[in-house]
Amino acid sequence: MKTILETKELKKNYKVGKVENPVLHGVNIAIEEGEFVAIMGPSGCGKSTLLHLLGGLLSPTSGSIIIDGEDLAMVSDAQRTDIRRRKIGFVFQRFNLFPTLTAEGNLKLAEKIHLGHSKTPPDKRREVLRVLKLEDKMHHKPLELSGGEQQRVALARAVINSPAIILADEPTGNLDTENSEIVLKMFRELNEEFKQTIIMITHNPEAAAVCSRIIRMRDGLVVN
Repeated sequence: MKTILETKELKKNYKVGKVENPVLHGVNIAIEEGEFVAIMGPSGCGKSTLLHLLGGLLSPTSGSIIIDGEDLAMVSDAQRTDIRRRKIGFVFQRFNLFPTLTAEGNLKLAEKIHLGHSKTPPDKRREVLRVLKLEDKMHHKPLELSGGEQQRVALARAVINSPAIILADEPTGNLDTENSEIVLKMFRELNEEFKQTIIMITHNPEAAAVCSRIIRMRDGLVVN
């Protein structure tokens, strides 16, 4: 199997005034292509900081983040942005959909940002919409959709450009039990049908249970 993501002695400090506050103390993880991995840990353990580093939203204090052969720690801000655009899809707890656009409009905007145009092959778009059961929701705006449907649109937006990795930050945190189960089932189907690599931050053991592997964190370190 190909290692799609790897960190080596990854550290992150936040500076408050003259004081350096370490959050990550040397994290080493390796994710294989096609894995569905949960990162779990108590509040304040550093898991959200780790996700933001993996997504190129933050720069590490030291260490390496190698995504599909490219080290985020060794490139410029502009290059990091380009890698993020080409290789990473994000799904957040808050759906972050554009409220004035339909579901289809949100997908086409994601395609345009990724490719410079909105020309994802129609077969690919139809297949994603089929798996996520969104075929009849494409002309609805976010406020016309349930929370679970909005999160499924956000998931479609993340996967439509075939990123190397999807990073999901508490994707069921704003959903009730029924919609959480539906969204987690969709993640699982995307992983199985498209071999999509997914890394999900969660504090919920039931959410983590759908993943193929769990990485546990405590006090800024991986503990398993």
